[in-house]
Amino acid sequence: MSSYPHMLAPLDLGFTTLKNRVLMGSMHTGLEETKDWNRVAEFYAARARGGVGLMVTGGIGPNLEGSVLPGAAMMTTDADVANHRIVTDRVHDAGGKIAMQILHAGRYAYGPKCVAPSAIKSPISPFPPTELDEDGIEKQIADIAATAGRAKEAGYDGVEVMGSEGYFLNQFLVTHTNKRTDRWGGSYENRMRLPIEVVRRVRETVGPDFIVIYRLSMIDLVPNGSTYDEVVQLAQAVEKAGATIINTGIGWHEARIPTISTSVPRAAFAWVTKKLMGKVGIPLITSNRINTPDVAEEVLSTGCADMVSMARPMLADADFVNKAAAGKSAHIAPCIACNQACLDHTFSGKISSCLVNPRACYETELVVEPTQTPRMIAVVGAGPAGLSAAITAAERGHTVTVFDRASEIGGQLNLAKQVAGKEEFWGFVDWYRTMVDHHGIKVNLDTEVSAGDLGDFDDIIIATGVIPRDPHIPGQDRDNVVSYVDVLNGTATPGDRVAVIGAGGIGFDVSEHLVHDGNSTTLNLPEWMREWGVADIEEHRAGLAPEGPQPEKAAREVTMMQRKPSKVGKGLGKTTGWIHRASLTMKDVNMIAGVNYERIDDDGVHITFGAARENPQVIAADTVVLCAGQLSDRSLADTLEAAGKACHVIGGADVAAELDAKRAIDQGTRLAATL
Repeated sequence: MSSYPHMLAPLDLGFTTLKNRVLMGSMHTGLEETKDWNRVAEFYAARARGGVGLMVTGGIGPNLEGSVLPGAAMMTTDADVANHRIVTDRVHDAGGKIAMQILHAGRYAYGPKCVAPSAIKSPISPFPPTELDEDGIEKQIADIAATAGRAKEAGYDGVEVMGSEGYFLNQFLVTHTNKRTDRWGGSYENRMRLPIEVVRRVRETVGPDFIVIYRLSMIDLVPNGSTYDEVVQLAQAVEKAGATIINTGIGWHEARIPTISTSVPRAAFAWVTKKLMGKVGIPLITSNRINTPDVAEEVLSTGCADMVSMARPMLADADFVNKAAAGKSAHIAPCIACNQACLDHTFSGKISSCLVNPRACYETELVVEPTQTPRMIAVVGAGPAGLSAAITAAERGHTVTVFDRASEIGGQLNLAKQVAGKEEFWGFVDWYRTMVDHHGIKVNLDTEVSAGDLGDFDDIIIATGVIPRDPHIPGQDRDNVVSYVDVLNGTATPGDRVAVIGAGGIGFDVSEHLVHDGNSTTLNLPEWMREWGVADIEEHRAGLAPEGPQPEKAAREVTMMQRKPSKVGKGLGKTTGWIHRASLTMKDVNMIAGVNYERIDDDGVHITFGAARENPQVIAADTVVLCAGQLSDRSLADTLEAAGKACHVIGGADVAAELDAKRAIDQGTRLAATL
């Protein structure tokens, strides 16, 4: 009997049956915009072969004004239909089903032609929208319906109408963005008229035997958002208008509450979908931070939903469902919800991928094939760069031996996993351990390697990582000054007042670690909701607690400093930096930029500002933590190269840029694919 009977059970939709309860949720990968339709097709086909029950594409615009940005993919011409047919044919040949998401961005559209119910500019876009008149609204409805018709012509099994996350249809629903007084505004019956009419016209266009998913915002998390009764009313009206399935949307993009980052508890919003169960007669999909088969099974078995949406986990591992069905869940590469290679890329105009799996969206470029000439390969360093190279090389048929001076594999990931909100890194290291064992890779731990130890290998990969940079501050050799390594590995116990030298990614991680002191709200949903001000939507409109965020008092008084005069945290992730800054602000962490470190003594850290070293201050501290950057550990590589022995240098040993696991893993994987 399967370990996941609910997740793997088929879902009968009447005119068609989905083979399991797993939806690959919509993601903006940027692939459609490359116009390399073979590449697009292979991305989706790989997930179809991996066993997912139904996939939804990234958002496809119904017209120019509704497209997320200039040049974004649309479905408006016969040529678009022909291109998308390449994708659907490939997916169907792989045994899969796929729906196309129709996304009208409304005021979120990043362009001067954006439109909205009212001329209210979005806080996340510089472009003020044009308020639609009656003819303009009819055009949007007609264009969305026509796009659905073209999707059917292109061979899609269905469409998803995007009505959540603060996009166009969502904007009509709430007084936050809809100030109209005509039949499209005012009462809730008027405000929900547009999404209902869109679903009705889409169903009329595509006929009965076609999947129509409506993505419904079940908790807006913005002021003046929808009430619970309004959500139920809309869901029932959407069902009546012809929807086949309702998918859960959580929060608007402009909401100041994290919804999918790694610090959000797993399945944090499944309770929202559960409230709607039984209120409609069509299947409900729940979403957000469901990243393992066990979490998916629990969500389904406890009646939270009829189906689960997992988007980023399908980037991390295209074979997610097949591995779960085969009893090999430990082999599933884990989504750690870091956003670094997916959403951060999307919002930077880059092709999306995955930190854990750099092959994602590069299936036609980064091809890992069996080698015709097996070699003996040494990998020095068992961090993410070295392990990714080792596993990929072994997967190809090479014989790999890994060396590391530490007593366990994982490198700097073993520091990251100690940070409150980064518990997913424990599973990441566990997965590496599983795959090393699975591929029969020999691992020598507690081993200091010299150049003479590597003479018998055909290839040598140096992945020795980084060492902390010396900031050269007078007094840094005092007993009350420690390295970030000592703090995160538990060998140092900081006092009640801590000064953190350096405000990059490591400085933020250390500060999080210090203010939480082991009490991670990521592992306690009620505490997390209280910390961020999330409330029961039945009791409070839009799910916002009236008292706002109520974080626990910080475990320590922390001051974080940096030499750069720029905003503290400016270099953090594009979609997660604001979360880290907000989290520490809620804990009253003092963040100071543009400092000169003069000295450290019994009083604390003496600082000044500017080239003239003005405004001297003392940051009182019992403990000073050095997080002043890293340097590449190239000592072994330099010795080998001096002796004329060729080697490949990857990861932090190549470039010391914070703890850049994304680049390290990509570099290791790509190198091993070519050996």
